[in-house]
Amino acid sequence: MASPTDVLKNLLDLTEPGAQTHEIISVGHTPKIGPPRIYGGQVLGQSVVAAQRTVGDDRPIHSLHGYFLRPGDPEKPITYGVAKLRDGRSFSARRVNAYQDGTPILSMSASFQVPGAGPIFQDAMPEGVPAPEDVPTLDEELADIDHPLKDMVTKYRPFDLRYPEGSLYARPAGTPQRHLVWMKTRAQLPDDPLLHRAALAFGSDFTQVETALRRMGTSWIGMQQLGASYASLDHSMWWHREARVDEWLLFDHHASTAQDGRSLIRSSVFTREGELVASVVQEAMIRLSEDHEYPLS
Repeated sequence: MASPTDVLKNLLDLTEPGAQTHEIISVGHTPKIGPPRIYGGQVLGQSVVAAQRTVGDDRPIHSLHGYFLRPGDPEKPITYGVAKLRDGRSFSARRVNAYQDGTPILSMSASFQVPGAGPIFQDAMPEGVPAPEDVPTLDEELADIDHPLKDMVTKYRPFDLRYPEGSLYARPAGTPQRHLVWMKTRAQLPDDPLLHRAALAFGSDFTQVETALRRMGTSWIGMQQLGASYASLDHSMWWHREARVDEWLLFDHHASTAQDGRSLIRSSVFTREGELVASVVQEAMIRLSEDHEYPLS
């Protein structure tokens, strides 16, 4: 069996059957392990690759805005159609639709820029966060747990995730107002900037919904036991500076509101040296059973 990191590299290496009249087509596939629907971050990462291939290497992607329209079927390939919207002096814009059986499962717009001079400033990284080496691995944290979710997050996921305040897989943990996660790939990746940007988009969807769960005071297993449903609705991301995803990145999440079965999560991504490399905003659907309510902090 291929390593999780090799699986990630293969996922982000799309095939290209050729150009069409109005869209440039690429095809992506899904590994045979995992949940019964396609993980949203996979579709985001593959969309980034499909779109970037239609733009010059001198114009890296700097933002995306996508809507998850339907659950994806992991047994079927995904066709990515890229439409060229604009190529200006400094910026390019693309629209990407991800299809299965001719029906879109994600629609995304993306912008690309030739890097240029300008003002430089950023928010500061949170203080006092333990180094990732000082935080238990998920193998260590979940050693006493016997649940199918454990294998998914400890064996098959291509990213090593470490939670300074404790993870939310088995039990509620930590401070409600902030959700901190260290993240990097399990093995080194090639020196390909597009691969690292796409892999960061891939990983950016892992811990968004659980940010709301922390504020609700529950866990992933607790949500399953309640029969609650959840899904990413939309996803926006901005790349501020180049970063390697095979080196530790700190995701600083905050769920700012929840209402009408939706929650908004904002995230800042820092290198361990404190450089702000990306920002993410996602709205997630979280539906509870009618006879159960969670107090919000």
